[in-house]
Amino acid sequence: MQKSGMFQNITGGILVLALLLMTMTGCGSLQDFQVDTMSGREDTDEFTSLGLSPEFDYEVPESLPSILVDQVGYDVDSKKVAMINCETPPETFSVLDADTGREVYTGQIESKGFDSSVNAYISYADFTEFHTAGTYYIQAASIGRSYVFEIAREPYKALLNKVFKQYYFNRCGLTISSELAGDAAHNACHSREAQMKEEAMIKLDVSGGWHVDEIGSRDVARGCQAVNTLLLAYELYLDDMGDDMGIPESGNGIPDVLDEVKYEIDWLLKMQDTKSGAVYAAVSSVDNKNTGYLLYIDGITMEATIHFAATMAKFSYLYQNYDREFATLCLQASDRAYRYAENYLADVSEKQYFFAAAELYRATGGYQYHSVVKSYLTQNPDVDLEDDYAFWGCVTYLSTKQKVDMNLCEAVTQNLMRKGETISYASKDSKLLVNTDEKQGGNAGLLRDMARLAVVDHIITNHEYATVLENHAHYMLGRNLQSISYLDGVGGRNYRDVDASLGIMNQVDQNAELLLLFAAIMDEELVVAEE
Repeated sequence: MQKSGMFQNITGGILVLALLLMTMTGCGSLQDFQVDTMSGREDTDEFTSLGLSPEFDYEVPESLPSILVDQVGYDVDSKKVAMINCETPPETFSVLDADTGREVYTGQIESKGFDSSVNAYISYADFTEFHTAGTYYIQAASIGRSYVFEIAREPYKALLNKVFKQYYFNRCGLTISSELAGDAAHNACHSREAQMKEEAMIKLDVSGGWHVDEIGSRDVARGCQAVNTLLLAYELYLDDMGDDMGIPESGNGIPDVLDEVKYEIDWLLKMQDTKSGAVYAAVSSVDNKNTGYLLYIDGITMEATIHFAATMAKFSYLYQNYDREFATLCLQASDRAYRYAENYLADVSEKQYFFAAAELYRATGGYQYHSVVKSYLTQNPDVDLEDDYAFWGCVTYLSTKQKVDMNLCEAVTQNLMRKGETISYASKDSKLLVNTDEKQGGNAGLLRDMARLAVVDHIITNHEYATVLENHAHYMLGRNLQSISYLDGVGGRNYRDVDASLGIMNQVDQNAELLLLFAAIMDEELVVAEE
């Protein structure tokens, strides 16, 4: 959609006429228009006034399109719906070829009415029946056109790879080559020793890991959270996680997601105190005018320690078929952290303790770990699946090959099913087809829900759940009231044009949930096309 330009050298009468014409367009969109020269007076460049110089130097408010689309695109065989944000939409819409402007499809607009959760009137433009690959936009009388999008085979495959490689771009202490990273290439950074915040004389090598912000900080809890979600995606959707995803380790016979996670694991091992087994929380970088940057190590925390214990056990279990010696090293580090945390259980939540015990039980079969798992699930029959620790622990217990309590497993499974139904119902009840409140903003809760739904759908392969998952991807990629694509470098209106803090890929933990969402959509068992 075009923005109105600045009018110069026009009379006050023409300006009034122009404003009147603008108010006559539908749904608040600005349409192109022309004003003929007024008859009955000579054309002249002179302007007669009361001695005041007219000024028309004002900013025209940004006009968002009323037709909302996934700005990346739609799969050839999937359900394809654009949304129209308009109280009185026209009856029909057209799909046009972006290169030629030729109309290739027409359809009826279906009004869905007012959605109080987002304070908007929503209608649907369904073009599922159109299957031709290409680049298009949607247009309707009085409300203009949408952003450009593609119809293609497996449009999310490239996006999954893009999201995955963000971790390679965020590697600290390593030169990132332009061959593999393009504009994201950078020299090795933060490689010098770091000093303890409270004891400056103590210095450690804590190079490596993933940056979690623009100043190069690295955080144990957030890194562990990303690792656990990436490993969950790997377990559920192994076929989508190959050895050819474009990182230096590609082609070494190990799935690239495990190689990338190992880069973070190597750093996490450096964050463990060798004597006690406790884990330092983070590494921060501070600029110093005299010496350049300084690295500081934050002190030991129980959250970092118990999360480390769970994450190391999970990685050890999944990595043992590729490098048993390193997997054993990780398992030993996990056990040491867990034992340290047991001395300070007053500072460890039950959910964190349960999660670590579940991972260690799957990895070792140890009775003491199983006892903790059974105790927690018995005391909490309705586990709070909104909590990441509780959710991960439940999924791990269901997937373990060790002996389990079948009654507890059945209760956990039923709880997961209810969670999936709740998410699915809330999403379908929304006219935007996603379980979100745009007045509050933010995508963290939405991504968390999709991680739960991906697991439930993997268990029972539900067509409706698959559709809900894909609708949330459409939302992330522009089919929202702000017409924003929340992914880096894609979409006609990217989040960076609005607010740099809105991005998903620059959040190390949310980025992993986004990868899980795309992997779930790509899974060959998720048939999202209309039967």
